[in-house]
Amino acid sequence: MNATCEPRSPRAVRISSSPAELAGLGTLLKCVQAGVGDVPALLALAKDVGDTAPRPGAGRTALLWEILASVTAVDVAAGRILEPHLDAAAILAQAGGAAAADFASDRVSDRVPDSVPFEGAWGVFAAEAPGLTLEAGDAAGRTVLNGSKPWCSIAAQLDHAVLTARLAGGGRAAFAVNLHAAGVSFADPKWTSLGLREVPSGTVHFEAVPAIPLGGAGWYYQRPGFAWGGIGVAACWLGGAVAVARSYQGALQKAADGGREPDQLALAHLGEIDRTLAALIQYFARTAARIDAGELSGPGAWSEALRVRGGAAAAVERIQTLVSQNLGPGPLAFDPRYAKRMADLSLYIRQHHGMRDDAQLGALTFKGGHPW
Repeated sequence: MNATCEPRSPRAVRISSSPAELAGLGTLLKCVQAGVGDVPALLALAKDVGDTAPRPGAGRTALLWEILASVTAVDVAAGRILEPHLDAAAILAQAGGAAAADFASDRVSDRVPDSVPFEGAWGVFAAEAPGLTLEAGDAAGRTVLNGSKPWCSIAAQLDHAVLTARLAGGGRAAFAVNLHAAGVSFADPKWTSLGLREVPSGTVHFEAVPAIPLGGAGWYYQRPGFAWGGIGVAACWLGGAVAVARSYQGALQKAADGGREPDQLALAHLGEIDRTLAALIQYFARTAARIDAGELSGPGAWSEALRVRGGAAAAVERIQTLVSQNLGPGPLAFDPRYAKRMADLSLYIRQHHGMRDDAQLGALTFKGGHPW
């Protein structure tokens, strides 16, 4: 079997919202489909979605995750672009709104002259790497950033970012920064991966760049929204897994229409894919409901995020394995949409740290943080 069958019209990924709510995503998904590979167009869509998308914990968390999953099911890179933009908006809202209001107003001009109104495309940069350090300090009564930040995806094409930096007194904190400010420079990412080619991640250098603090030391990691945002990434992985599963089902149907019925092995693998996705989607629905009910705003939020993220990453890898074994090398060699999705998704889920994340969850479980 060497061909997949992609749907002409993209379909939403349903977690728990009504069909009527999901029907409203049709125009967005068609625009994503038309914008595949066009980063400026996808950033423009992200800005539009950011104006209306629900915030996590505000009562419609499932719909937020359905938007992320549905966009990623159309194109993994599009989901990878949309997710941090929506996460940045949520972070600013969680910071209480004061920092965002200051960042958007003229009141900030006397201490951060290079800032711009709160608009445009945003990223979130919290990763660190050996030998690269970004530090926040004080200069003439204003906060400035000095140093380098790694793994900054498409930073040169963004307008602003929420990022983390080390503090002189120890610890790390979050800041909002204008990426067009004087003192910001972008290193060539030298991206060689075939996955997420539109979303290369490189290093950004900062030299006395003004920034707006968002919360104090440790706030970025201690807020429940940190866990909620981590599940948002997993919602994108879910969308990628659904897209791979749909292409497999479509390939089986196309073969059957041509007189080649699927054998028992192909059907068994389709059955495993179905129950894997069904269980994962139910977990997302349950977790979204618990977030909106205020049940995951304490220490248990990160444990739940690790469970969801681990389950989603495992589902992606298992579904990719089953589908690639059944469809063989043909689609990888001759179907550009299928090959792109598999490469993009394989790289994207490496944001999950595998057994290291399970070790984190195990440590929390050892202390009694489990539901069983």
